Amino acid sequence: MTTASLTTPRREFEVIAVIGLVHGASHFFHLLLPPLFPWLMQEFGINFAQAGALMSMFFIVSGTGQALAGFVVDRAGAFRVLCAGLLLFVAAALSLAAANSYGALFLVAALAGLGNSVFHPADFSLLNRRVSKVRLGHAFSMHGLSGNLGWAAAPPCLVAGAVWGGWRFAAAAAAAVAVAALAVLVWRRHALIDAIEAHEPADARAAAPTAGALAFLRVPVIWMCFGFFLLATSAVSGLQNFGPTVLQKLYAVSLALGTTALSAFLLAGAAGVFAGGFFVAGTERQDRVIALALASAAALGLVLASAQPPDWSITPLFAVMGFCNGFAMPSRDMLVRKAATGKFGQAAYGRIYGFVYSGLDLGFAIAPLIFGYFLDGGHPSWVLAGAALAQFSALSCALGIGTREARHGGAGAR
Repeated sequence: MTTASLTTPRREFEVIAVIGLVHGASHFFHLLLPPLFPWLMQEFGINFAQAGALMSMFFIVSGTGQALAGFVVDRAGAFRVLCAGLLLFVAAALSLAAANSYGALFLVAALAGLGNSVFHPADFSLLNRRVSKVRLGHAFSMHGLSGNLGWAAAPPCLVAGAVWGGWRFAAAAAAAVAVAALAVLVWRRHALIDAIEAHEPADARAAAPTAGALAFLRVPVIWMCFGFFLLATSAVSGLQNFGPTVLQKLYAVSLALGTTALSAFLLAGAAGVFAGGFFVAGTERQDRVIALALASAAALGLVLASAQPPDWSITPLFAVMGFCNGFAMPSRDMLVRKAATGKFGQAAYGRIYGFVYSGLDLGFAIAPLIFGYFLDGGHPSWVLAGAALAQFSALSCALGIGTREARHGGAGAR
């Protein structure tokens, strides 16, 4: 019995909605700590470098855990792993509410990072199993859009909670977000139990052979996917972390204008994700979509790095750059699906998605160090130029993946 025969359009839309909700919750917890830094730094007497170390802990744990979580998804089932991830978020938020030292904040970061590590392998395993190919582009689009909305919701919610009831109250309120997402997940579990969980006995899964579980690491296209995520995320991370500061130093504009440009970049990115999902459904060459979108974003980055555009054009240029980055995301996810199914079939969704998406966390972890070094050295234009270089390198990876898939007869398209 195939996965497609087990789904209906209504059930598929339900799966997309519920997975989108929990993915939004995971992105909300990406920002559990940063919006509260002003309060935490004062409470525990820490500086910016010490605060930044907490986020390094988050992404190191998340990236390492993500590479391993895929194996757990393949053996235990995506639904159970998602539940565990949300419970870890609850533990992280409650630990933050009770924290009494700087060291305790590292435990918070580690718990949140471990919880975050499960979402990409589990989400994409469920979407690929429970959504037909004709709607996968829309599913990936909504998945990316929900993540962006989770990012957007966290700062105002946490800051408002801290202003109203203190930072400990805000942390406890964040726990309620994860509890609510978990409640919806359990309530709608009948739509999410994937094909393996619903139609194979548990003892058969437990007895599944483990030989060759790491075989995917010997496939060059998998490493190309990993490199793509590392490079593309590094570019976005540099702009997200330092965009306003770069514009201040390069164009002598106000912090308010720089922040407005970054907000335009993020909001336009969400719009790009939404639009890209509709476009990807009508093409089989996702690598070309990615290349065109990232090449456009990189070219705009180089234009901005020249410090020649007038001040009034900065925000529109950042917005178009964000839209191009977002537009590539659904095609990116579809391209990874081709690489996974073309070589190993559905049984390896979790481990492959877990591994290649760990490149995303590695990019988030190392890019701020590199771009921060550029800024400390008095070279703000290097941040924009470096982001453009990373995007050009990422699109080269995407074209390489697409060429390999086309050469092998489009096996992944099945």
